Amino acid sequence: MSEENKAETNEVAESQEVETSEAKSPEELKLSGLYATKLGMATVYNDKGDAVPVTMLKFEPWKVTQVKTDEKDGYSAVQISARPKSGLKSNMAQKGHLKVAGFASNATFVREIRQKTLPENLKVGESVSINSLQKGDRVKLTSRSKGRGFSGAMKRHGFGGGPASHGSGFHRRPGSIGNCEFPGRVMPGRKMPGHFGDEKITMKNVEIVDVIADENVLLVKGGVPGARNTLVKLMKD
Repeated sequence: MSEENKAETNEVAESQEVETSEAKSPEELKLSGLYATKLGMATVYNDKGDAVPVTMLKFEPWKVTQVKTDEKDGYSAVQISARPKSGLKSNMAQKGHLKVAGFASNATFVREIRQKTLPENLKVGESVSINSLQKGDRVKLTSRSKGRGFSGAMKRHGFGGGPASHGSGFHRRPGSIGNCEFPGRVMPGRKMPGHFGDEKITMKNVEIVDVIADENVLLVKGGVPGARNTLVKLMKD
């Protein structure tokens, strides 16, 4: 075989390898939202040189564990799971449900992302891409606030309290809570001492400052409710 024929065969083989590698490379699964855990706050600088306070969110590997459709379930959604859990803390139903997606037992987080149109050729076991959200996107952010236990009315509801001077018998009390002889009871919804915090809070129109795909970190402008390691839901508006 001549050198020219060898060169041609090598070029054909290389082109076939490139085609096969491109065909084998999986496409990124992009959804209309993501789940991430809160790391903490930091400060970054934008293109204009202004300091922007951001909250860092850690994106973990999420896999599709179920595809829900209108015909079968009454609504369309993608169930995703992350962070494998010990088999001792899982029952047979949980193990069987997530076995198809590649989980050995159960998962700590099993959530749903509802969207009207599902991606084409969506299969169980696919990995969700962090590039589902891009820099500059506006999202609706949902998380749970810090739990502060049993608190008084002033701290829980922001009451002003009474005079702080000597002789006053009304400092940090909530005041009268009852009625006259009729109806003679405490009305529902009265602001009183009780469990403070640990509530579901939703913030709208939150800006994605940056997406660092190499480190699986998202930067969200401003503060995010909740303590560290709190699971945060991000959905496109």
